[in-house]
Amino acid sequence: MTSSPSALDLPVRAALPALERALTARGVAVLAAPPGTGKTTLVPLALAGLLPRPDGGAGPRRVLVAEPRRLAVRAAARRMAWLLGERVGGRVGHTVRGERVVGPDTVVEVVTTGVLLQRLQRDQELTGVDTVLLDECHERHLDADTALAFLLDVRAALRPELQVVCASATSDTAAWAELLGGPDGPAEVVEAHGSSYPVETLWAPPPRPVRPPQGTRTDPALLEHVAAVVRRALAEQSGDLLCFLPGVGEIARVAGLLGGGAGPDGVELLQLHGGAPRTVQDAALTAGGRRRVILSTSVAESSLTVPGVRIVVDSGLAREPRTDHARGLAGLATVRSSLATGRQRAGRAGREAPGAVYRCWAELEDARAPRFPAPEIALADLTPFALQAACWGDPEARTLALPDPPPAGAMAAARRTLTALGAVDPDGRATARGRRLARTGLHPRLARALLDGAPLVGARRAAELVALLSEEPPRTLGDDLAGVWHAVRAAASGDAYAARWRDETRRLRAQVDAAVDAAVDAPAAGLPDAATPGLITALAQPERIARVRGRGATAYLMASGTAGELSAGSALSGAEWLAVAVADRPAGSPSARIQRAALIDESTARSAAAHLLGEREEVLWAVPPGSRRGDVAARRVSSLGALDLEAEPLGTAAPALLRAALLDGLAREGVTELLRWSEAAGSLRQRLAFLHHAIGEPWPDVSDQALLAAAEQWLEPELSRARRRAELERLDTAAALQRLLPWASGEAGRLDELAPERITVPSGSRIRVDYSDQRPVLAVKLQELFGWDAAPALAGGRVPLTVHLLSPAGRPAAVTGDLASFWRDGYRAVRADLRGRYPRHPWPEDPTTATPTRRTNPRR
Repeated sequence: MTSSPSALDLPVRAALPALERALTARGVAVLAAPPGTGKTTLVPLALAGLLPRPDGGAGPRRVLVAEPRRLAVRAAARRMAWLLGERVGGRVGHTVRGERVVGPDTVVEVVTTGVLLQRLQRDQELTGVDTVLLDECHERHLDADTALAFLLDVRAALRPELQVVCASATSDTAAWAELLGGPDGPAEVVEAHGSSYPVETLWAPPPRPVRPPQGTRTDPALLEHVAAVVRRALAEQSGDLLCFLPGVGEIARVAGLLGGGAGPDGVELLQLHGGAPRTVQDAALTAGGRRRVILSTSVAESSLTVPGVRIVVDSGLAREPRTDHARGLAGLATVRSSLATGRQRAGRAGREAPGAVYRCWAELEDARAPRFPAPEIALADLTPFALQAACWGDPEARTLALPDPPPAGAMAAARRTLTALGAVDPDGRATARGRRLARTGLHPRLARALLDGAPLVGARRAAELVALLSEEPPRTLGDDLAGVWHAVRAAASGDAYAARWRDETRRLRAQVDAAVDAAVDAPAAGLPDAATPGLITALAQPERIARVRGRGATAYLMASGTAGELSAGSALSGAEWLAVAVADRPAGSPSARIQRAALIDESTARSAAAHLLGEREEVLWAVPPGSRRGDVAARRVSSLGALDLEAEPLGTAAPALLRAALLDGLAREGVTELLRWSEAAGSLRQRLAFLHHAIGEPWPDVSDQALLAAAEQWLEPELSRARRRAELERLDTAAALQRLLPWASGEAGRLDELAPERITVPSGSRIRVDYSDQRPVLAVKLQELFGWDAAPALAGGRVPLTVHLLSPAGRPAAVTGDLASFWRDGYRAVRADLRGRYPRHPWPEDPTTATPTRRTNPRR
């Protein structure tokens, strides 16, 4: 295995002297080099002293290279070993979670950023390491940001001679230079300019509108369009084609549309992603004889150089982490890719020769696209980060030199989770248990399931199930985790996912052996396989224990209070209890979508989520089914988070809870409906409403909303003494309303003056005023008003009284607000109309001088 001298002649080589000078002077540097220039492969070899140098150079130095992805780790190590004419494990080795290929002569080791964090926690000085190169910093992965912050702490406090290089595929390096430089000013930025070729941009928007992505779902119409663009590009251009898609599901869908493995017109079709088999990864990274179409996730944007590519087809979509802290849901979401990502993808077509990029969207859409991808720290579940920070000795992450600070809300949610897991103490410092959880390399929730589950189900079964939860199995295996477990167990040795699962199971089994008593090797007696997936899932996600909401239904409520829904036709439908392993909430949906779960019983749920068990006194306003009249219901409820388990009647309830329930009843049913309003109370309320409208302050607002808001002023002390609806209904609302009168200002005594309940008319009758409308009405028989030339104005003369003149039979004869005008102009017509029908009643020619009467005319 030998490489040609030309393989070492890459653009970054010209920048190596400047990089070495910068490291010698300050110990830190930023390297800006576009993909394909050799920054990932030549630079580590040069820093380790493994490349030929005119001056002979210094002896070998140990270099640690951190990559964000396992696929990139293996590819980089393989490429560097090839350049040296060796196999991986010689002077170049690699380590990913569960796999280490190094030897006694290894001086360049490529690791994932997660592995680097684990090493820093075990050995803060990184004993024996001379230089650390953090590759692909521009991608803003949280592990890379954290590792850089830890390394800067190490340089400042323990090893000032440790060299650190941040390598970025973009020229946006100012932030990294500031972080690395510290108080002495920005670190030097060394640039390597690639020999890129021109790339023609062709806009290829879908012929008809497509739906925007929801969660991880992409409109099939867009994927059909991407497949069509791939066919078009193959026909119009030459060379291999690299197509960027957001995820594995979309890659499989487009591959199917293109004809599977054979591809269109005999072209070799490869599916490149982190979970792809090694043979596929090797084939994608090696130029072959046949023309190729490589369908890839973002892994091929900058981490890997795919040879032979002349065409790029960009779907315009990417995946980003999303965390709903309120509902306890975390996962990935499909989003519009950034402009910077689009440039990276397009550049892959011009690494070796002129090329073309087909963008599957309209050019004007770029105006709405973000400039750069969002940093992972702003979007992700920060529980693993918070545990790393606590183990490092900085629980609040306040002193860490991070490019962006962690959001306060996400950190608070992370600390609550870690406290519930027993990983941190009340001050946020890592406990011994927290350090054991961190050493597993798993999310703290999964680490808890592994270490606490092993004594209950046996180390092997715990490791197998946690391995399933740590890397989601293919969706085609269904939503029942128990069925998925058995299917993966039985999978052939050539199955790529099953192979990774077995490797991870072995690693986790070793973690259990190191952290837990060896007695857990034997499964717990009497616990069948069918029960273990639910228990392990519940230990990992206790807040996602869910209970069905109806017999045979697909709707569930989780212990976190989040509603969830199984897909139609799910084999889990109707199960009373579930432990939800995977769920997301599509944009705009009121409930989460349960994508994978396991059966569980109530006893196991109580055991796995013991910290969520609680008991409360519940006093509420309840309306029986089929009724419109509610009443106070008091009970003692035992619960698992938001899930009620048992309830029993509560003999004596706290007065404050009773009062709150009665107020809720008043709010739901309304003050007018729930309380009893006598004629006197109703009349007083109408008079007060009239004065509030006509005058305003100090006269009170007596609408339902206002009376509810002022309950403490007018319903006490009766409200605090009441225990049920009947006692509220017995309340004297007329007397209670008197409490709202403006006694303090002295205006209360003018109530009868400003809004009299009755008015004495010329006949001597006391007639009730109707205040039901904004204009008060006096309805009185016409003969009783003879000689009255004007009705009084109310509210201190502000509102004229409207008079309804009634016939002797009490029927409306005329309406007026100006009696003098009526006697002068309207009376004759009314007299002519009515005196024939009511001859026994007086109808004088001049009503202004006639005697008012309530009686008939005796002469008649």
